[in-house]
Amino acid sequence: MIVLLTALNAEYSAIRDHLPAAEPRTCTGGTIFDVGEPTGHPGRSVALGVLGAGALTAAALTERALTEFAPTAIFFVGVAGGLRDWLEIGDVVVATKIHAYQGGRSEDNEFLVRPNAWQVSHEVEQVARRLPRDPRWCAGLPGAAGRPAPAVHFEAVAAGDVVLNSRTSWIAEQLRRHHNDAVAIEMESSGFAQASHLHSRVSMATIRGISDRADGTKSATDSRGGQQLAAANAAAFAIALAAAVDERGEAAGRTAGGRRPTPPVASHNTNINNGGQVGTQTGVNYGDIRTTWAGAPDSE
Repeated sequence: MIVLLTALNAEYSAIRDHLPAAEPRTCTGGTIFDVGEPTGHPGRSVALGVLGAGALTAAALTERALTEFAPTAIFFVGVAGGLRDWLEIGDVVVATKIHAYQGGRSEDNEFLVRPNAWQVSHEVEQVARRLPRDPRWCAGLPGAAGRPAPAVHFEAVAAGDVVLNSRTSWIAEQLRRHHNDAVAIEMESSGFAQASHLHSRVSMATIRGISDRADGTKSATDSRGGQQLAAANAAAFAIALAAAVDERGEAAGRTAGGRRPTPPVASHNTNINNGGQVGTQTGVNYGDIRTTWAGAPDSE
């Protein structure tokens, strides 16, 4: 089981299109997830939730999803603003690092940065880095036939409860000075990453499609379909990655040569006590020991 989380309806719809037979499942607290098999990946189970915007909501409902499903991995999937001119609208960014850029201390004459950061789970990153070389992931792209696949980048992202639409604001300057490796900005991944980190035994990743350039042109870019394109591209990559991670986890449960671990041995003992006394360890035991295991005849 892989859990995919989104913040916006456009992001949710892009993934939901890959789960034609998904059924709703309401967990404790009333949060509703869609659970089903992605198209083209039979036998792979995905749970999808839409949480709303912001890091606080993401943190709380990520924990709820982890408790409900105990997944192999959990991904946050959606759109982001680009902070680099070389990024194209629709490019996919797999976050190698997530910066929570808003932490700090405000003094009379300066703001002292106190950031936090989380890295993508190594196992998921390794699978994700191989995926762009596999043409099968492109099958889930919108209008896949005849269209080049979007570029997939493995870079840091910045996360905070601000919609950035300027390259000259004080937040843009803070990112340039103190989080210069971040190539995209979004709002949820810091809360998502913290909840996943505290859970400790689940792999996590953030996957974002570039929907605008965070430079004052967001409304115009969105009106031309940038958000829908970015959400669809991120969804296609996330679905392919979920299937690959799920398959890898299943394969890891097998031993070398495709053999499954030997089942536990069941022992049946029949003992007869002759000459023993209650409360002592004296006496002689007579009897047989019969050992059996699944798939093999009984032996004595």
